[in-house]
Amino acid sequence: MTKKYLFIGLLFFQFFAFAQQDAWVYLTDKVNVANAIANPITILTQKAIDRKTNHGVVIDSRDVPVNEAYITQLKSATGITVMAKSKWFNAVHVRGSQTDINNLIALSFVSSIDFADKSLNTARISRPTNKFEIEESQTIFVYGNTLNQVEMINADKLHVSNFTGTGMTVAVIDAGFPNVNTMAGFQRLRDAGNLNGYDFVDRTSNVYASVSSTHGTKVLSTMAGFVLNQFVGTAPDASYYLFRTEDATSENPVEESYWVEAAERADSLGVDVINTSLGYFDFDNPSYNYTATDMNGNTAFITKGANIAFQKGMLLVNSAGNSGASGLIAPADATGVLSIAAVDGNGVYAPFSSQGSVNQPTQKPDVAARGSGSFVIDPSDVIVQNNGTSFSSPIMAGGITCLWQALPNKTNAEIMQLVRESASQFTTPDFFIGYGIPDLQLALTLELDKTQQSIFKIFPNPLQNILQIDFPENTENASLIIYDILGKQITKAIITQDNKRINLEYLPSGIYIIKLQGDNQNVNTFKLIKE
Repeated sequence: MTKKYLFIGLLFFQFFAFAQQDAWVYLTDKVNVANAIANPITILTQKAIDRKTNHGVVIDSRDVPVNEAYITQLKSATGITVMAKSKWFNAVHVRGSQTDINNLIALSFVSSIDFADKSLNTARISRPTNKFEIEESQTIFVYGNTLNQVEMINADKLHVSNFTGTGMTVAVIDAGFPNVNTMAGFQRLRDAGNLNGYDFVDRTSNVYASVSSTHGTKVLSTMAGFVLNQFVGTAPDASYYLFRTEDATSENPVEESYWVEAAERADSLGVDVINTSLGYFDFDNPSYNYTATDMNGNTAFITKGANIAFQKGMLLVNSAGNSGASGLIAPADATGVLSIAAVDGNGVYAPFSSQGSVNQPTQKPDVAARGSGSFVIDPSDVIVQNNGTSFSSPIMAGGITCLWQALPNKTNAEIMQLVRESASQFTTPDFFIGYGIPDLQLALTLELDKTQQSIFKIFPNPLQNILQIDFPENTENASLIIYDILGKQITKAIITQDNKRINLEYLPSGIYIIKLQGDNQNVNTFKLIKE
């Protein structure tokens, strides 16, 4: 009798044991993939980074941890026990009944389910996936209030292509930045670790301490602010240095000197783009004032400093000023500065926007963006509308940062010219809005089209394994460099007429930039899609 009950007990145990199934639940995406790859120390030890670098191993999305929020939701699902997780597979090993596991497919972040019992996979449960889903998930923004000012220059189109400023560094030289370190509108920026700064006026690293002006906070928001479904800046994933050089309590030429110090610091830190929503013309002491003829591109101290910064390779974007017909203010007159006028939401010139003149050696202003009724986030975390070229400038600067991310091999001068050429009145510029309102997506498309018509040819594209390069007749050798979409060099090789094939099977799926430079110095750049 005892044996019979024991046997029945064993049968029940076996039935219960086999009723519990094991399965791998594959997830749709990860959090902040681009930011993590751009800052690998946040996900890997330095030793791991060094080993990968020494052996040419690419840091990719597989190195990014599984989204812990997803794991928490799986743990709370009915009848489910989470046993293990894998960042390489972006998957979680779960245990539960077949029914409970199948029910997980209803979760929006579950891509597919693979049972350990293969017989249960005859009708595999999955949802259609896009192999580039991780990359694209980073750029699905609901712009809310900022839609008009972002769409006007087609920066949103760059975002869709995952050019959101990742890997680029921007210096914002301005007045005060109060509450940037605590505001919800900059939480995304702080979480990514993309924020540093210095106060040159008070000589302190606490750039948030000064409350004499909130100007810099609002300026930064147009580029880096993010409020879910309500507000998206034009370069939300760039890294930022905040430099306070403006003393809002006075107007003195020392502020020009502070600005030059800040530009020098930016250069030493490897900054790509500088935005300045400041300008100088009149001072508290009238003896220091500039004249209209001084706005000649090389007289004001800050203007001369800006031209040097341009020579150092940085791209400078500056507000034209709010002086209307009275003219531009320094350093917007500098040849090396892209000076930004203001228009309203309909693209019509805003009367307060400073006008150019024959005093400038080059066309000023250069281009325009929305500066009338611009949407900004104030230090109280409230989305408001403000006027001024102070906001048309950073809106444009953020968009240009994304464009340069897409074209990492271009110089600052080349990017500036591409922006001008894409503008609405490039052939008929004026002193009000310069070459007009740029179309940054058009600038990117035209440049990529040029490379596709070049004398080098690459195929197949999209690529699976072996890339073939066709040479022009007058070229025997070429240097091939491959960059990822963040601008990081992945590999470099020498290609010859006798060996025109390279195995790229090891590259993860994604979008890459290929630069080919022939022995006769002809250079071509291509966008490559790796399947």
